[in-house]
Amino acid sequence: MIPYINRLRAKYQMSEREFLEGPRERWREFIFSFKVWGEFIKGYRVLHFIGPCVTVFGSARFKEDHFYYQEARKMGARLSDLGFAVMTGGGPGIMEAANRGAFENNGKSIGCNIQLPFEQKENPYLHKWVDFRYFFVRKTLLIKYSYAFIIMPGGWGTMDELFEALTLIQTGKIENFPVIIFGKEYWKNLCELIDDMVIKGAVSASDLDHLLITDSVEDSILHIKKNSIEKFGLKKGKRIRPSRILGEWIFRKRTAAG
Repeated sequence: MIPYINRLRAKYQMSEREFLEGPRERWREFIFSFKVWGEFIKGYRVLHFIGPCVTVFGSARFKEDHFYYQEARKMGARLSDLGFAVMTGGGPGIMEAANRGAFENNGKSIGCNIQLPFEQKENPYLHKWVDFRYFFVRKTLLIKYSYAFIIMPGGWGTMDELFEALTLIQTGKIENFPVIIFGKEYWKNLCELIDDMVIKGAVSASDLDHLLITDSVEDSILHIKKNSIEKFGLKKGKRIRPSRILGEWIFRKRTAAG
């Protein structure tokens, strides 16, 4: 029976790449939908219980001695001072730096790690993390639990995450949470393009009300205080508790001792 199940599983196994290539057999699409549902449930079982988050996006390629790594590390520490859990994509580079800042400051450090062909491994500065196969599930959950988004220097993925957040805010799919673009010189050309979009009428000037472009960690923190904590009345208090009946107390966790 087990070999038959394994053969059936292999037959209907579908990667994200195959799914996005177009229509497949109805049964394979059905099975894939259940896998996506399972990934969301896996995320819910961990992320529902961590309290308000701020998500930090940025490049996986910057090393520890890089200026923006150090700034992201400071950012993570200061966000934890505000009482936020610091959430990232769970990988190296800027993600590691932000998690590290929170971790070393005794704050909550959370990762949503993506499984890639070259096997991106979660960074060592996470208290809790979830591994995802599908980018679109991971990106949804990185946004779902956050009250602000910090865009550190990065590449294609970081730009994708920036415009995802801006689009959801613009269309009213999420609240008017603050979005911080960190690194004026790095993002200079992109910011000029955004200004040109406003001039050309493709974007309304009011769509930029929640947007801060800065080089300052402290200005970022003040912006979040005003536009997240004060605006939405966030308070340290009662959290949703895991259910032992549903097995929700089981999660992967790393302590400061390793």
